[in-house]
Amino acid sequence: MSAAALTVGNPSSLHAAGRAARSLVEDARERIAGAFDAVPGDVVFTAGATEADNLAIIGLHRAQRAVDPRRRLVIASPTEHHAVLEAIDYLISHEGAHVHWLAVDSDGVVDLDDLRAVLAAGDAEVLPALVAVMAANNETGTRQPLSAISRLCAEAAVPWHCDAVQAAAWVRVSFAQLGCATMAISAHKLGGPVGIGALFIAAGVDIAPINFGGGQERKLRSGTVNTAAVSGFAAAVDERVRWIDAGGADQVAHLRDALIAGIVEADPQAVVNGGGTVLPSIANITFPGCEADALLMLLDAAGVHCSLGAACTAGVPEPSHVLLAMGAGAAAARASLRFSLGMGSTAADVATVVAALPAAVAKARAAVMSR
Repeated sequence: MSAAALTVGNPSSLHAAGRAARSLVEDARERIAGAFDAVPGDVVFTAGATEADNLAIIGLHRAQRAVDPRRRLVIASPTEHHAVLEAIDYLISHEGAHVHWLAVDSDGVVDLDDLRAVLAAGDAEVLPALVAVMAANNETGTRQPLSAISRLCAEAAVPWHCDAVQAAAWVRVSFAQLGCATMAISAHKLGGPVGIGALFIAAGVDIAPINFGGGQERKLRSGTVNTAAVSGFAAAVDERVRWIDAGGADQVAHLRDALIAGIVEADPQAVVNGGGTVLPSIANITFPGCEADALLMLLDAAGVHCSLGAACTAGVPEPSHVLLAMGAGAAAARASLRFSLGMGSTAADVATVVAALPAAVAKARAAVMSR
């Protein structure tokens, strides 16, 4: 049988090509599960982290309401990715959900006392259905107190969804140790193909499907499994784990620190957003007196690629919802850029950013002053 047949075959088919494709899918599932301290049965493949987040939020809410119609309160951090926020908005507008937005501090860390209080609050009409708090923020890199969140949710017997998309690329994440009900990851954040992700679902957790068809992936995610993408996903996970364990993320953290130091030296007005424990890969900086979209284009012309916030919304010049939730004013949020580093980033890349910054910032500020 040709190599092409191994991936062209439908893994749900019983013929030889289908069985060969199924073998590749299940091998990938086993490797991905092992890398995240899970069992293969925990892993449901999706078309990406957006679908995984949607399936978790909507699916958990529907399953909880099926048990008790009063379970319709979603408790979430306001700094979540839009894949979570808009799924919650959908539940509010279409399925009668209520939401409690957790308080966060100036670094974006959730207030555990607020979480504890809302989980314990008694309301005969509206009970908690689920909690949604990401492992680390995709715009600032701020990491959340996951062990404490897990403990509070377990004590209240409320399922917790953790978007681990950003964190999984930079730190070893153990699904078993997290103790969450569901966890989303994405292949492309790990260096794999675009358009494939996974939702980890703990044993005993009920999820209602949000799409329907052939019943593939435990009857939770219908659609022919993309064998080639799943195989690429597993290869990327294998490589990323080796790289993290070999200290690759620590090297990127040193570059990130050098980048921040260079930016602050080049522009003493610059303000670093996020704090505490952060991922190695992100520097979120406010440049007072600038419009971030203009500064972005000036840096882009100098060969520096950065973003206004999440890449998914980078084409929309709106102030970051993450920075606003952290207490930044609209003007500061509109003056902020996210610089991201990757596995291939070098000291020369950092030097390029620092060298390009003074002229770009001066032009951006001058443009604002001239209005």
